[in-house]
Amino acid sequence: MNRCPITYEPCTEGIYSQAGLRMLSPNLRYLNDLPYDARQQRREAVLRAGKMSIQGVQPKLSVRLNAKQGVFDVVDRGGRFVLKPQHEVYPNLPENEGLTMHLAKLCGIEVPVSGLVRSTDGSWSYFVRRFDRVGHKDKVAVEDFAQLSGGRRDTKYDSSMEQLVKVIDVHCTFPAVEKVKLLKRSLFNFLVGNEDMHLKNHSLITRKGKVELAPAYDYLSTTVAYLAMGESIEALEETALPLQGKKRRLGRKNWIGYYAEERLGLPSRVIERVRDDLIRAAPLWHERIDGSFLPTVQQERYTGLLKMRFATLGW
Repeated sequence: MNRCPITYEPCTEGIYSQAGLRMLSPNLRYLNDLPYDARQQRREAVLRAGKMSIQGVQPKLSVRLNAKQGVFDVVDRGGRFVLKPQHEVYPNLPENEGLTMHLAKLCGIEVPVSGLVRSTDGSWSYFVRRFDRVGHKDKVAVEDFAQLSGGRRDTKYDSSMEQLVKVIDVHCTFPAVEKVKLLKRSLFNFLVGNEDMHLKNHSLITRKGKVELAPAYDYLSTTVAYLAMGESIEALEETALPLQGKKRRLGRKNWIGYYAEERLGLPSRVIERVRDDLIRAAPLWHERIDGSFLPTVQQERYTGLLKMRFATLGW
């Protein structure tokens, strides 16, 4: 029995479940392979880089879903999805990101529709629906924390976890609500080993007159990716932005005693609710990792990392 690379639920026939296809479009009955292999996708990403409104380190393509023909079409502009092919250096990043975004959803973090689509060479590419677009032409007001902090792309690491709280206090309609979301997201990224949550990977969105945290994006276990390249876990940072001036050897006192209680100012009952959400999700996370599209050795590293980080927080 296969697992659907969109819902991660078992599907009896075909690559994608009907539930997964309906998440993309109610009119989608099947999804064909991308008409490119991974190398061709990376080449297209380079050739189209100057024409697209999305940027970043990973190669990306703008794509539009052609529901009638059941295929993602690569476009220069107007795409409603972002596509990330296999990386030249780091193996299985699409599988890693697809899984990590799914794990975030399982613990109640808002994420866009995302998943994996097969390429002509049999490799997987990661896709995610853009949340800064609605309809055919309308844009939604979204600003990342680098912009909101008065910084630039090259200063996205020049900040701190404390600064994130200040941005929320200044710009959000209901800061207290968004601080709870920030705590869950911060703890989640610590648990899964996402050490690249810099300022540009946090954004605010304006919806129905309310300014709030945008859906989560660029969630993947960078630790698992680095370990696949032979890096030592002791040499890796645990967060992109320092907490209490530290990026390594963070523990319960840093995340709960200092960040949650002191900096975010959250009451104990709220902190416990966030903790309980993460603890309840953990068994399902392990199940999903074991049935994921990552190679077995990376699955084992992922589950091992989770167990270690939960123990670090005393959970």
